[in-house]
This record gives sequence, C-alpha cells and structure tokens, in this order.
Amino acid sequence: MSDQLERRLADAAAALAAPAVDRERLARAARDAGLEDVAYALADSPVGELLLAVTPRGVVRISYTDLFPVDASLQELAARVSPRVVEDAGALDEPRRQLDEYFEGRRRAFELPLDWELVGSFGRRVLDRTAQIPYGQVDTYGGVARAIGSPRAARATGNALGANPLPIVVPCHRVVRTGGEIGQYAGGAERKVRLLELERG
Repeated sequence: MSDQLERRLADAAAALAAPAVDRERLARAARDAGLEDVAYALADSPVGELLLAVTPRGVVRISYTDLFPVDASLQELAARVSPRVVEDAGALDEPRRQLDEYFEGRRRAFELPLDWELVGSFGRRVLDRTAQIPYGQVDTYGGVARAIGSPRAARATGNALGANPLPIVVPCHRVVRTGGEIGQYAGGAERKVRLLELERG
C-alpha cells in the first residue's frame, strides 16, 4: 500500500472519529461550498426528541424520532429532496430557538421560511389553511375542508394533516373532530393533548 493511500485512509478515519467541534467545522465547510442541500439536527423538546431538517428554501421536515426513526427520515429526505443530506446543527439554530421559545410559552407564531417539497397540492391547501388557525384555538376537519373549498373532503383533509411533514410549526394539532374530540395526530393523541394544553396556558 502506498504512503499516499495510507495517509488518505488515516485522514478519513480521523474525520469519522473527530470530536463534535470538528464535525461542525466540516458541516460548515460543506454548507459554504454548496455541497449541503439538506441540513439536519436533533433537538430535545418537552414532547420528545425531534429531527429538524432545512434546505436553502426553509424548514422541510420535523419528525418525532420515537415514531419516525432518524434513519427512515433521512432516507425519505435523500429520496425525495436530495441525497446531499448533512448533519449540521449550526444550520438549525433559528428553528431550534423558535421551538424553544414556543415550548417556554414565549412564542405564539413561528417566523420561519418553509420548504413544501414533501407536500402535494391538496396537502398544501390544507396546511396553508391550518397555519392560519390562531394560537390557542382549534378548528375541525370539516371546517378546514370547507375553508379550502372542498366541503366533502373532511376525510382527505384528515389524511393530509396526518402526513404533515412540519408538525408544531404548521399546527395540525389545532384541528379536532366536530364536537371537540381530539381526533388523530401523527405524533400520537397524548402529544396532541399536551400541545393544546400548552397553548391554553
């Protein structure tokens, strides 16, 4: 084996074993070089660990890691957005800050650019309407369906909400059944209740 090849292998092994600060430097270099199409990081929250992902257009994915394993989320992002997915905590500083403020009761509306790459046209209409439901208030599946001009599409509306790739930031937890029953939530009914209780103070 040549000295040059041995040196390259040693450098690669050192990079894999590098401390977090070096990985952050490498992620920043990838971002600066335009080699990072999707950046992701993990974040703790009162409703469980979250995977957060952003593209240059905005936040593209938020998922609960106990229900949607990190590997599965990353594979989805690689297949549907770009294979150039890089762990880069620095790129997620603003989303994490705003989520922290929300969970601390200091933020009622998110001010984050969103990337709708993972959402179809009907889902986009549903989620655009859902994003308009005020903090601390709720609407029904039928109410959202009527608001987007599809009054018979309450079930399809529920399906679109269940596939919401941006929970919490796009507040699908604020949509309940007629009569006030909690209804479904991709993060589980218990989380939905906790988010609604947080917003009610």
